[in-house]
Amino acid sequence: MELDGRVAVVTGGTRGVGAGIARAFLRAGARVVVCARRPPDEPVEEGGREAEFRPLDLRDDGAVRDFFDAVAESYGRLDVLVNNAGGTPYRLLGEGEAERHARVVGLNLTAPLTATLAAYEHLRAARGSVVMIGSVSGTRPSPGTAAYGAAKAGLENLARSMAVEWAPEVRVNTLVLGMVRTELSHLHYGDENGIAAVGRTVPLGRLAEPSDIGEAAVFLASDRAGYVSGASLLVHGGGERPAFLDAATVNKES
Repeated sequence: MELDGRVAVVTGGTRGVGAGIARAFLRAGARVVVCARRPPDEPVEEGGREAEFRPLDLRDDGAVRDFFDAVAESYGRLDVLVNNAGGTPYRLLGEGEAERHARVVGLNLTAPLTATLAAYEHLRAARGSVVMIGSVSGTRPSPGTAAYGAAKAGLENLARSMAVEWAPEVRVNTLVLGMVRTELSHLHYGDENGIAAVGRTVPLGRLAEPSDIGEAAVFLASDRAGYVSGASLLVHGGGERPAFLDAATVNKES
């Protein structure tokens, strides 16, 4: 059990990718606290062990500080913070006021910064680590989710700066995610046929499962990654096939 006895907080850990990460940490032996504004529909558990849920609005700076102090007091330590909470609706830049796009940046960049600063002293005492959940949207154009992509690009840079400023006591890394299959996938890709069709565009032939992300997060938090800090680990199944290759194939066949 790689993380036996360690304490991990997963923000937005009540469903989807966050719940997958929380379950992976439970499998690895960690004691896990998940937080969100609303409780999960059902407990987040794995192998007879259950993550503790504590409500938290990451937009409330004071509540965030109190939350991490309370977790550290209850468990006696804090070893890992996974900044998973985030997301965005589809909205072209011209279809929303700047304030709406700024809220997306706040959730995906400012909130992880707030949480990490609040957790820092506890993580430093444990010589712990932070795992940021980034996105390929931050590494390429992101039409329809431009503010989200910009925030994720900023999050990756923030993690690199934290890794330098806080070394050697706290390691900070980023998981850069591609497409993940969750309970909300049908909203983006349609029915099972649509999800499968999208999966076939990925070199590995499928969307990631939340458990895939969880296992990668456990690795970054574990002693196996003890010399890994300021890194960005791509978890995207090989990425996206360049469109020009298909265009070239069409022209060649014609």
